[in-house]
Amino acid sequence: MNTSSRDYQKTIYACFVAYAVQAIVNNFVPLLFVTFQETYQLPLSRITALVTFNFGIQLLLDATSAGFVDKIGYRASMLLANVFAATGLILLTILPDHTPDPFVGILISVMIYAVGGGLMEVLVSPIVEACPTDNKEAAMSLLHSFYCWGQVAVVLLSTVFFHFAGIGAWRILAVLWALVPVADFLAFTRAPIASLIEEGERGKSFRELASSGLFWVLMLMMVCAGASEQAVSQWASAFAERGLGISKTMGDLLGPMSFAILMGTSRTIFGKWGDKLDLRKFMGASAILCVISYLLIVCSPVPVLSLLGCALTGFAVGIFWPGTFSIASSGIRNGGTLMFALFALAGDVGCSAGPTIAGAVASAAGDNLRTGILSCIAFPVLMGVGLILERKLVGPRAAKKEA
Repeated sequence: MNTSSRDYQKTIYACFVAYAVQAIVNNFVPLLFVTFQETYQLPLSRITALVTFNFGIQLLLDATSAGFVDKIGYRASMLLANVFAATGLILLTILPDHTPDPFVGILISVMIYAVGGGLMEVLVSPIVEACPTDNKEAAMSLLHSFYCWGQVAVVLLSTVFFHFAGIGAWRILAVLWALVPVADFLAFTRAPIASLIEEGERGKSFRELASSGLFWVLMLMMVCAGASEQAVSQWASAFAERGLGISKTMGDLLGPMSFAILMGTSRTIFGKWGDKLDLRKFMGASAILCVISYLLIVCSPVPVLSLLGCALTGFAVGIFWPGTFSIASSGIRNGGTLMFALFALAGDVGCSAGPTIAGAVASAAGDNLRTGILSCIAFPVLMGVGLILERKLVGPRAAKKEA
């Protein structure tokens, strides 16, 4: 490996940490919801608003940040993202006790770190894609696995910390988690960042992207990726507790935790052995496994098999998001930052739509979560359809995995 490659490997590692930072800002505060309710007497409606604002701001950044990022550059944007993430986590320990309404202090903190999380989602994939390294499909899959491992780490390490230090020490833990974006900030001050667009060329405009049938197929696949993932992930704990009669603690461990572990495992497998696997075949097999997993969740009369279905869904959907990004990178030349931002937006729309549809259908069916989850089986089916359409649009020769 030459010196240049080693330098860019440091950039990829910094991007891995950035995805772990996004996992921190998305998953740490939800662990404190009950504490916030009891400490600051906040109603559930206000707690729910924290989630809405967090992901709402990240969606807004997906939709609007491409021009801003291209103007100031990837390095400055990533440094800003880490500053926002660290600042939001630190302010979370200060503002609630120094604002007339503690909720306002929490909300301001959440909004600040949400800006960091939203920028990171737009930035990390194109930065890794631009690195002059081999086997980008594997690198992209491994990159996205770090969100899963970050989620697992946040839940497990926070649980251990609270067990020994007590929930009252949550401010200390928030500061400790803030050290992760601080470290990533320092890494990006030195990491080399390559240009996504070759010299003398420019990224495609929205009009140019929108004129491509392949672009819209890939947008559909990104929506399906987010929806297939979150329709089960967001409801896994409630389904385990209410639908299967399992305790809250065991429901969290056997539901969303096993889901995240197997989703990370799927991405890590492709990240490590992607050079020996065909991306599209892997995604097609995953779509079939996802359908089977959904059916296992809702149709099995045995609770253990339903939980197995939840876990297998995590493995099945793991490749959907990074795989679609990789297909787009090879299929749409000079898509630029705007393309990655729009795909992140479509994925986040799916992340919102999947659990919303599952919840609405479940409510209409008398709070039957099995029926709600079953309704979302359309998303992995559409993912399979999207893969077929992509192959037809690109052509058999171009659709083959690059060596």
